[in-house]
Amino acid sequence: MYSLNTEVLTLTDIAQVLTQSITLDERSQINIQKCRDFLDRKMQDVNKTYYGINTGFGALCNVKISNEDIEQLQENLVLSHACGLGQEVPPHIVKLMLLLKIQNFVYGHSGISLKVVERLIAFYNQDILPVVYQLGSLGASGDLAPLAHLSLPILGKGMVYHQGVKKDAAQLEFPPLTLQSKEGLALLNGTQFMSSYAVWCVLKIKKLMAWADLIAAISFEGYDATLEPFTSQIHTIRNHEGQIAVAKNMLAILAGSEMANSPKTQIQDPYSFRCIPQVHGATRDAVMHVEKIVTQEINAVTDNPLVFPDDDLILSGGNFHGQPLAINLDYLAIATAELANISERRTYLLISGQRGLPPFLIQSAGLESGLMIAQYTAASIVSKNKQLCMPASVDSIVSSNGQEDHVSMGANAATKLYEVVNNTEMVLAIELLNAAQAIAFRRPKKSSEKIEKLLTAYRNSVPFIDKDRIIHDDMMASIAFMNEYKID
Repeated sequence: MYSLNTEVLTLTDIAQVLTQSITLDERSQINIQKCRDFLDRKMQDVNKTYYGINTGFGALCNVKISNEDIEQLQENLVLSHACGLGQEVPPHIVKLMLLLKIQNFVYGHSGISLKVVERLIAFYNQDILPVVYQLGSLGASGDLAPLAHLSLPILGKGMVYHQGVKKDAAQLEFPPLTLQSKEGLALLNGTQFMSSYAVWCVLKIKKLMAWADLIAAISFEGYDATLEPFTSQIHTIRNHEGQIAVAKNMLAILAGSEMANSPKTQIQDPYSFRCIPQVHGATRDAVMHVEKIVTQEINAVTDNPLVFPDDDLILSGGNFHGQPLAINLDYLAIATAELANISERRTYLLISGQRGLPPFLIQSAGLESGLMIAQYTAASIVSKNKQLCMPASVDSIVSSNGQEDHVSMGANAATKLYEVVNNTEMVLAIELLNAAQAIAFRRPKKSSEKIEKLLTAYRNSVPFIDKDRIIHDDMMASIAFMNEYKID
């Protein structure tokens, strides 16, 4: 059981929290209740007007709502904003949305009641995941449409997956809750849709970065490249942290390799081998930067208006605006796509018939096509990534009758990034297939202990290709292997 609290929740923490049930620590419960009590007292003054609490929303902010209609106002908000379309958000992202929405409330600035937060916790702990749709958020007034769908089951409405089975939320053994003043707005405002995609993507990319170095090292052996470009002095005088780390890692992976240390005839290798530290390293630096931004965002309060009981203030602002995420998720998509870009180039060289390797890595080239078309697939995916890397954050469309006149499009940046990350995994898996095939032609020489261990495990999933077969199956097996094999 993990107790959510006001301490910094790191992405490493989240990776662990997702395997546990959650609760609120005592301080968080006090914060939430104190804020709710303060708001209830404020609502007793019928002459005071607070945005979204006793007014309409967006362009309707000047419409005063009577106290007897406050509860209906909040329910109407959730119902009217549940207008997402497109593909369903993957369950693992929805689970993150629940977690991050709850975390948003622990600081006591949202005016939410404990009973609503406890209902969200129950959903999380019992694996009740609302059906949410990918399209509908502009990433500015918070992720309104996705978060409305996330909130519908609180009212006994919408659809959910319960332990993997899709059902109507009305079938759950939870009575519908009545939302009090501001609670609907607290649920719908916020950047938890964007943030959840961001968290998942950063965690996944960190794994892919480790794989990118390791697969590149196998390709390095297959292509009979030279170790010289990884020499520490080269990288020290440029002094980029990621570049230095990758060069050091490549030398560690290849340590003790008979293949790597055998005499070479070439003076230099192509950039896709020679510049591995520079390219992979730049991605590492980008990931480190974006992880910092994402960590700040998931530990922030991003709904509106914000309640400050200790200062006797209720303030309307713009913390729900997704610009900090939008710009950085676009940046991260570019950085991730470059791992795939350089990977495909290494695959291309491996099948090119150079350096004693047979064309397309098959002995009977001509009768057999070998891995010719696997490179086509990698090229297609890399091209798709380039299209997806057009920044979403440079766009804005006016909404809500001009009240919301600049939006971040951070939700689109998030879902594009998710696709780029999954595409990059596929391209790396294709390189692994080619690299493992290429290195077999360097036998009987041995590679490093780390690479030989990996290849032994890999061959249990993907046998050597001695004649043409359905390569799709090998590529899928390579992806599965990358998700199952634990890198030391």
